[in-house]
Amino acid sequence: MSRDELLRTLRARNLDAHVLAAVARVPRELFVAAPLRQFAYADRPLPIGGGQTISQPTLVARMVQLLELTGDDLALDVGSGSGYHAALLSRLCHHVYGVELDEQLAEQARHALALAGIENVTIVAGDGAAGLPERAPFDAINVAAAASGDVPPALERQLAVGGRLVAPVARGDDEHLVLVQRDARGCARTLLDAVHFVPLR
Repeated sequence: MSRDELLRTLRARNLDAHVLAAVARVPRELFVAAPLRQFAYADRPLPIGGGQTISQPTLVARMVQLLELTGDDLALDVGSGSGYHAALLSRLCHHVYGVELDEQLAEQARHALALAGIENVTIVAGDGAAGLPERAPFDAINVAAAASGDVPPALERQLAVGGRLVAPVARGDDEHLVLVQRDARGCARTLLDAVHFVPLR
């Protein structure tokens, strides 16, 4: 599948024009291992090393759309992997902080982002479940690995009032996206699509 074919697939799903523009502007092949670049725009996950994957692009675009980004947002990307999700967020945010547990993958993400000319993403190596409290609060938080049981409380605490968080949550054999929206009274959760992600470590 080519980038144009992927964009046609995404348009058929009625994705927001800003999200489509972000997908069009980010060269996904830079975030995929060289031997797999022929599959960069295929709508499926691909291995990136360290037992991790780059998620299928339609799912990444869906998660980005759920965050309802405005262009001025400060975003946190948990489980950044090779950096593709953070790259898409960067096109719709003021700045993105990415947290990746695997130092080698974190360095791989930094390299790919630099090749793509993306300068408003900072990737740090660390425990994604702990978030990045020194940079909080965040207007948007994306989690690209499945939390067990519930969204990590530390991430919810780092969500700004009016902020949105999207994360896969595994409960037994079921795994779904969960959208968390914070207002002055607290957090409201909405259960969404069935998905499958690598576990949040």
